[in-house]
Amino acid sequence: MDKEELMQKIYDMVAASEGKKKLKGGDVAKKMAAEGVSKSDVKAAIRELVDSGKLTYAYLGGSYLVLPPKE
Repeated sequence: MDKEELMQKIYDMVAASEGKKKLKGGDVAKKMAAEGVSKSDVKAAIRELVDSGKLTYAYLGGSYLVLPPKE
């Protein structure tokens, strides 16, 4: 799985859980590990998604990945 494909899968996973269940970075890493992706690759992809503004962190009794608020 290339980097762009991994980033898209992570984004889709967070978008699908929006409003249902809040995902932590570790939750995403566990789900991707089941598909054979290393934890370091997942962390790098999450970092790039956050840096680019496609995802943000919400701090609500823990650190969760969420979509950025719509303007």
